Amino acid sequence: MLDFHNHLMPGVDDGAADIAESRLGIQALVADGITEIITTPHFSASLAQRDAMEPYLERVEAAWDSLKALVEAEFPWVGIARGFEVMLDLPHPNLDNPLLRLAGTSFALVEFPYMNVPPNSTYALRELRQAGWTPIVAHPERYANMESGLAIVEEWRDAGAYMQVNAGSFLGSYGARAKRLVWTLLEEGNADYLCSDYHSRGKCSVAAAIEEMQSRGFQSQTETIKLNGRKVLKGEPPLSVEPFEGKTRSGWKKVFPWA
Repeated sequence: MLDFHNHLMPGVDDGAADIAESRLGIQALVADGITEIITTPHFSASLAQRDAMEPYLERVEAAWDSLKALVEAEFPWVGIARGFEVMLDLPHPNLDNPLLRLAGTSFALVEFPYMNVPPNSTYALRELRQAGWTPIVAHPERYANMESGLAIVEEWRDAGAYMQVNAGSFLGSYGARAKRLVWTLLEEGNADYLCSDYHSRGKCSVAAAIEEMQSRGFQSQTETIKLNGRKVLKGEPPLSVEPFEGKTRSGWKKVFPWA
């Protein structure tokens, strides 16, 4: 299984503080069944307009060299690539640099600033798609002002974006609201990818989330989502995740799958 949202590079963001924590992070991902990793430190789109961009990229480059050497020496069976989690703090971000995209593909992992969906968010995603990049919205279930009906997600999908949900959300790691929303996304077929968003500390939730999804009857959806991660490396669009039929559950369970 591929995980393309995590913070393993040492000393560049709020993820691994040093190479020792990077090692622990990789060990945790491997223990949860991850065999391929695209690591994604934070990057603010506005850095491109400031003098801070080059120094930050130099730090990331050094951290990447250390992480790659660690994987080659101690985890040679693990595939490792790089990208960024790009914060869209500009209305017209430039993602021409292949380092800003996932493993140099057309896919770009993006998030909105301050964990809030800004006005005209759909327009920004549509512009990215028209520029030739494929946006994957990180953890839509976690945005504080996300609509309870998740109508905005349909707009994002119409604009050509895909959705990546966090494993921990299925277990309540980000609170009851994110848990409620992520199960709704899965039930409606709007969860394209499952990733850890692991910061190299604490417990990795991928295996536990998959077990919980399968125990609630989402076996086919889980298998599709696992396949979709691998398709990122090939530059291929994800397979459609079927909405949940819920035939074996009560009506209330179908409406509230987290109950």
